[in-house]
Amino acid sequence: MPADGIRRWRHNAEVTSPTRRPPSTVAVVVALLTVYILWGSTYFAIAVMIETMPPLLAAGVRFATAGLIMLGVLFAHARLGGGGSWERPSAAQWRTAAVVGTLLLLGGNGGVVLSEQFIPTGVAAVVIATVPIWLNVFDAIITRRRPGALVIGGLLAGLIGVAVLFVPVDGFGELNPIGIGLCLGGAISWAIGSLYSRHHPLPRSALMGTGMEMLIGGMALFVGGVLLGEVGQTEVAKFSIQSVVAVLYLIVFGSIAGYSAYTWLLANVSVSTVATYAYVNPIVAVALGAVFLTEPITPRTIIAAVLILGAVVAMVSGRPRTSEQPARAIEGVVEPDGA
Repeated sequence: MPADGIRRWRHNAEVTSPTRRPPSTVAVVVALLTVYILWGSTYFAIAVMIETMPPLLAAGVRFATAGLIMLGVLFAHARLGGGGSWERPSAAQWRTAAVVGTLLLLGGNGGVVLSEQFIPTGVAAVVIATVPIWLNVFDAIITRRRPGALVIGGLLAGLIGVAVLFVPVDGFGELNPIGIGLCLGGAISWAIGSLYSRHHPLPRSALMGTGMEMLIGGMALFVGGVLLGEVGQTEVAKFSIQSVVAVLYLIVFGSIAGYSAYTWLLANVSVSTVATYAYVNPIVAVALGAVFLTEPITPRTIIAAVLILGAVVAMVSGRPRTSEQPARAIEGVVEPDGA
């Protein structure tokens, strides 16, 4: 996803000035740990949320609320003399945010929350780690550029990892193919949304663009829940305290705090450093699922995780380097639920 992914990382006016003093090591470590832990924990929080709440409706409330808060804070900061200026989004930028937000949140995060009804949270995180694979595949098709040997090797390893999750093998732990399919569809939707955002207008402020996408994507999730009949199945009286707390956690920490730390990192450290969260988040998700949800860590999950994460490392390492380090370079390693 953030997944919990949002996922369109663009170079913007918030990038650090070259004359600015480099951030302290402590600040960088704290920001990285914030992204690692908060975004890695969103899979666990989603599982707790959907125990008593309708998946798409709850996810819609999460993102729409987070988007409103983020846009409201930016507006207040600009209007109250906080040193910023309010950039009024154009109709074209709202249109892009609508397309990207729908692909990333309804398609991407929606696939995650629905899949966690059928598969363990750790497995969902491993499947979502394939986002860089699909993004590289689609990017190569669109640009008609032949990827390097390392990228091709990573692609093959990643596809084998996905096949390991799908193919039934005795003694390796059965997994529900519906859940795997929903999660894989979410990863593909996230990759398509990330690519779309590269070529269409969005605000210069990454936080503003993210808030717009969260707001519209949250509304799209809510509509999706209505179409799936979740409204008629919702019993507010049965919402548990744990599920309510999980939604609040996802809003405040998974979306707002996680994105703030992520945006700060993009403006202050190298893309390759920020990209490490794509390798750490699935490990955090698997660990939390095993400890708090007693989810089994099967040989199938371990083999698939090694293949997929190894593929991500290979594909990110094999991407061409340029002297420019725009935030969009990290699009290949975004997480749909990490929002």
